[in-house]
Amino acid sequence: MEISEIQVDGYEKVLRCRDADSGLHAIIAVHDTTLGPALGGMRMWPYASEDEALFDVLRLSRGMTFKSAVAETGLGGGKSVIIGDPKTQKSEKLFLAMGRFVDSLDGKYITAEDMNIGIPDLDIVKRETRWVTGLSRESGSSGNPSPYTARGCLQGMRAVLEVVHGTDSFDGRRVVLQGVGAVGGGLAVLLKEAGAEVYICDINVDRVRELSKEYGFKVVTEEEQFDVECDIYAPCARGAGINDETIPRLRCKAIAGSANNQLLEPRHADDLRELGILYAPDYVINAGGIINVSVELLPGGYDEAEALRRIDRIYDNLKLLFEISERENLSTRAASQRLAEQRIAEARSR
Repeated sequence: MEISEIQVDGYEKVLRCRDADSGLHAIIAVHDTTLGPALGGMRMWPYASEDEALFDVLRLSRGMTFKSAVAETGLGGGKSVIIGDPKTQKSEKLFLAMGRFVDSLDGKYITAEDMNIGIPDLDIVKRETRWVTGLSRESGSSGNPSPYTARGCLQGMRAVLEVVHGTDSFDGRRVVLQGVGAVGGGLAVLLKEAGAEVYICDINVDRVRELSKEYGFKVVTEEEQFDVECDIYAPCARGAGINDETIPRLRCKAIAGSANNQLLEPRHADDLRELGILYAPDYVINAGGIINVSVELLPGGYDEAEALRRIDRIYDNLKLLFEISERENLSTRAASQRLAEQRIAEARSR
């Protein structure tokens, strides 16, 4: 196994790992540990190049710093990515090697589930390192974080509706949900139960077909998603979908979803503000999963009731940020970043 450091300004540590025996090619980025060890998920994706993977992991790890700061988890921000096709390249050897890679940081980075990585994968990783969260309840861990991320998004959407419509009721509200994987699919069900009219789309057409048949969701294609008039557009898959090409097409009153890094560039938050589209900053509204696994690290171990209490505060955090945005004439993204940086700065000065 060969581990080498990649120098990146503004990041505490970025490491590359190549392991010929298992085929592992991975990157771990630790952005900031001022507030605590860097907790962030592990994802696997067939990136076209290492540069593309590096771009992704850097943005994701930085987002985790701000996410944990706003959510007050007492943790810092990090992320890991495995370069490879999750459908064909997963193996026991690969995840054992990844476990050794995570362990090489000696607790500076703590991993969890993310895109295309599930509990069975992390169970193998755990055989080589103790720095793993979000494992099965049977093991004493907190289980799959996806339902908690979905719950937090629903709470955040309530705050959005209250600002846009003066009430947090979902009755008759139309939500277009892009991406119906573990989090998006669960969120779609919660929205329907709450009374919303739910439209779904995903590159996985079989998954869309299955969910629409079971729950009666309306279906739109990936191409149509931005053109549907709705109360909330909810990106719940990969990031960067809000950009110069898509923003002019949006016919929503608000954007609130579980995907990370929804804006291609920070300036797009200002573009949304100018159009009167309320944006729920992604790392605030999608913090339910990280809040849930962070509770595992509290003295006494995991307590679901405490996790749910903290997750439901996402509603309050978003209301606070919307008030800051309005009062100081800032985009909601700028307001959330200001709050996160303020909390980090306060910790550094202690």
